[in-house]
Amino acid sequence: MQPTISIPQNWEYPRFTLGQRTKQGLIIGIEYNPANTQLAYQYGHGWRYTVLPNKNSEEVRHYTDDQIQTLSFAEIQQQLQAEIEEYQEHIKALQQQLVIINGERSNG
Repeated sequence: MQPTISIPQNWEYPRFTLGQRTKQGLIIGIEYNPANTQLAYQYGHGWRYTVLPNKNSEEVRHYTDDQIQTLSFAEIQQQLQAEIEEYQEHIKALQQQLVIINGERSNG
């Protein structure tokens, strides 16, 4: 069964999705500010996105639909390739640790 989120019929759908990479960072949260509420007065009516600009930081920022900029296909590819390479380096380091541990175990 696919998890789903129900959005009331009188609300517009968000333009961006959880986990989407944008020029501002990774979208990690979405909230809706209904019209005629204090939240809408303070932040604007509609969707507000919580974005993690740097995965190595606790800092988050908030943006509205019109403040979010999408990445081009090439930019997404570049980010994903860099992330894959980072994980591959981490895997190599872990594999080297395993070799060392196994060598110590067989010598000890």
